[in-house]
Amino acid sequence: MKKIQWGFCVPIFASPGARLFRTPNYEQFDTATTMELAKLADRLGYDSLWVADHLLLGRDYAILEGWTTLAALAGATQQARLGMIHMAHFFRYPAMTAKMIATLDQISGGRLIHFIDGGNRPYEYAAYGLPWLDSLEERVSHMIDGIELSLALWTQTPPVDYEGRYYRLKEAACAPQPLQKPHPPIWVGGANPLMLEAAARYGQGWNMTPVTLPALREHLQALAESCRRVGRPFDELEKSLEMQILVAPDLASARRQLQAMIALDPTAAALDPALEAFLAGESDLIPDSLARNSIIGDPEMVARQVQGYIQAGIDHFMLWFMDVPSQEGIRLFIEQVAPRLKDR
Repeated sequence: MKKIQWGFCVPIFASPGARLFRTPNYEQFDTATTMELAKLADRLGYDSLWVADHLLLGRDYAILEGWTTLAALAGATQQARLGMIHMAHFFRYPAMTAKMIATLDQISGGRLIHFIDGGNRPYEYAAYGLPWLDSLEERVSHMIDGIELSLALWTQTPPVDYEGRYYRLKEAACAPQPLQKPHPPIWVGGANPLMLEAAARYGQGWNMTPVTLPALREHLQALAESCRRVGRPFDELEKSLEMQILVAPDLASARRQLQAMIALDPTAAALDPALEAFLAGESDLIPDSLARNSIIGDPEMVARQVQGYIQAGIDHFMLWFMDVPSQEGIRLFIEQVAPRLKDR
């Protein structure tokens, strides 16, 4: 039986208002507040802490850099695993990334998850003068070469020579190597066939971004087929899901919280009629515009929604609590939702 794990997505940016994107209640980003929330999640027993890997995101494009934040969290927390969400391959040269991962795995006591991605949002790369390839196939090819280089550094006895398609090493050493053996778990995400194959060949985990339950089932089936093609047991992979969540004492409280979030920036997006009806109390049905990327309701409602994803095959949830910087949702979930849910 697999233990269901709960991950807390650390709000390293603020995106207030009617878009209801990730941190819609965070009016103005504050570093100290964010770090306290991460430490609270660790004390409450969340299994993992996650940070986004972007350079420009949220209000005023104010966002902390991912690796620096993870290093700080490694020293500020005790038990939660640590990872970046879709770590952007082209932000950092892969040999240096491998060295950074080994170092942080040592410092954190073997708590690192390496969740790698080929990258998106090309305007960030242009803004920072970083390399970018328009072709997803080329980006994935570079990413895979970087994974193979990292595995060589983490597992081979120095000196390490590596001659890849894009990257090479000459008499390199990665000492000390990662604490986790044979190496920190590698995660790959997304439903693109190239990424599914990469997860099947190299991954110890797979992640899906916010998605409806029917779509998730389709993606898991595609992942299983990729595993079959490469001769990899499907059950070896940890399956994770990133979702937004708003858990409140009751449905009326959830409505009031959503209304307050929208009021922070009401011009950001037009509300669809179903959402307006829900907010007005004319319907208890969670509108599709929210249901496709969010889990919303009182503890019992939220538990039912999460249980559906567990039954589909998810065993690790990466949760964006929509009410942060409030601590209510973080506490309600671990105290009243998690105990209702059974391991898979």
